[in-house]
Amino acid sequence: MGNSTKVYIDDRQKKMKVPSGTRLLVRRACKAALKFENFPYPAEISVSFVDDEEIRRMNKEFRNIDSSTDVLSFPLCENDEYEPSEENGCVALGDIVISIEHAQAQAEEYGHSFEREVAYLTVHSMLHLLGYDHEAGGLEQVRMREREEGVLTQLGLPRGTTYVMD
Repeated sequence: MGNSTKVYIDDRQKKMKVPSGTRLLVRRACKAALKFENFPYPAEISVSFVDDEEIRRMNKEFRNIDSSTDVLSFPLCENDEYEPSEENGCVALGDIVISIEHAQAQAEEYGHSFEREVAYLTVHSMLHLLGYDHEAGGLEQVRMREREEGVLTQLGLPRGTTYVMD
């Protein structure tokens, strides 16, 4: 086979330097979420780092919400219909857009590391790409939180710890 998950990362912002190790962490977070959910195929995920201004523009354009946010998810698969491409056997899951500025501010606000925040946003967004939805709240939101914590614990980033590269 030899097909494995591909995570494409594009830093499209100039507001802050993305710390070294962040790209690796994002890749690990994507793969850990897929593994945790027993996703049966190799996947392709595209992750963009943007600033608050760009994520606000996207949020307005795609969700009609005129404010900046921490992360946006753009799933490509509807109703769990995953079609691996004939070309490379990967399922194109979709796009994750993270506001690096927002992640930094939230890390400070919650008193944990920037890495933990970026890992959390990545995992949260991956679960959206895999069909989870927390917008309605209730049980679905609880299930999503449990899964997020499960994946973050596997990454060595459980709640209340700071992340250290091994």
